[in-house]
Amino acid sequence: MKKTNTKKVTAVKKSAPVAKKTAKESPILKEVKELYSFMQDNNLESIEYDQKGLYLRLVKTRPAMVPVPVAVGGTAIADGNGSVVAAAPQYKEVFKAPLTGIFFRGSTPSAPPFVKEGATVQKGDVICLLEAMKVFNEMRAEYACVIKKVLVENGKPVKQGEPLFAIERV
Repeated sequence: MKKTNTKKVTAVKKSAPVAKKTAKESPILKEVKELYSFMQDNNLESIEYDQKGLYLRLVKTRPAMVPVPVAVGGTAIADGNGSVVAAAPQYKEVFKAPLTGIFFRGSTPSAPPFVKEGATVQKGDVICLLEAMKVFNEMRAEYACVIKKVLVENGKPVKQGEPLFAIERV
């Protein structure tokens, strides 16, 4: 019998460092990222890219300008801290919006308004339109009155109960 040299071999698994799986980035995404970086680095408002059947337009958005309401014709009053605060004008009687919608003074943007400041209206006369859910609702005078002041700008949204006109009964 032949003698063979047998060596005992023990396999030891070494824990290899775990590599994070990275998703292969598409070439289009890579181009978009490069264009965005270029736009940011050069402080550009917009950039357009049209190549190889890919059209892309990146535009920076600007913060919306929010108008600050200012009371006109009100009186100034001092608050407890000694600073002056303008008070909203008070009217004896107002015509309020019966529903939420968009306020229109006339039947079309180019049409004259139904009523003007200083006009006398009779009970049942149309004084404005309120658009709610694509339906134009005629607002009619509940009694004879004089329109003292129009309190809302044409085409602006109004809430239910918001004053539309300062009036004086006749």
